Amino acid sequence: MSGEVKVVAADAAGIVRVQLCHAGKRNAMSVQMWRALRTVFEAIQADARVRCVLIEGGGAGEGDAGLVAFCAGGDISEYPGFRFDPQALRDFHEDAVWGGLSAMLACDVPIVAAISGACMGAGVEIAACADLRLAGASARFGAPIARLGFAMAPREAALVAGAVGALTARQMLLEAATFSAAEMAARGFVGSVVADEQLLAEALASAGRVAALAPQAARSTKQMLRALLAAPLAAAQTAGPAGHERPGRRGCLRLCRYARAPGRHWGFPGQARTPVLSLI
Repeated sequence: MSGEVKVVAADAAGIVRVQLCHAGKRNAMSVQMWRALRTVFEAIQADARVRCVLIEGGGAGEGDAGLVAFCAGGDISEYPGFRFDPQALRDFHEDAVWGGLSAMLACDVPIVAAISGACMGAGVEIAACADLRLAGASARFGAPIARLGFAMAPREAALVAGAVGALTARQMLLEAATFSAAEMAARGFVGSVVADEQLLAEALASAGRVAALAPQAARSTKQMLRALLAAPLAAAQTAGPAGHERPGRRGCLRLCRYARAPGRHWGFPGQARTPVLSLI
């Protein structure tokens, strides 16, 4: 199974829940999931009944991946199929990944992110597209793509840097540093840190406050903010192809080792985790 993006239909308040679901891989994003993310948010944008979106890791409360992950990154078990072909790699970033992220960014409906457990790489990118972010106390954040010898694609890097701040982005991308929920709140990326067991209730309460206000005013506000913040992403679109270059031999070897390694994980020292192939 290559994962899915589930949608829980709007409730009476007009809140839609979007769930990133990839059992056994801590909700890592597959190519199929990136494409589904785009479809889901384009549909939400076109639905005037929706007043707020809550995005979360799937499986929470069911003993599944969502208990330990919002999204642990990209599913690197798929990478050998396109990572070393320059055109296929460019298509992956520009069509699949950026297609999903840009649909979120273009969505005029306010988005609340409920972040539990691992929020790595692709997870940080998706969270960066949200308007309001709440995290469980045990959540951890990072983008350790440098461990595989790759650079982040330019527009994705601009998105992350704009949301987490330049220093934090440099630490994530150059040092492969990871941060706690409290640290990310202090750095301005997370708005509220709550006990893990209270995360969903608090996130739904936040979405409820948004949904209770004038929906057209919220959409207009998002359009205005998007216009004000568009310059960094526009600049990144014309940047060099660093994020699409074919990795050298060392990068190839790192990817193969990580794709095969059992029990590879980051961000939870001293805690047992199931094996994953899905951290960048």
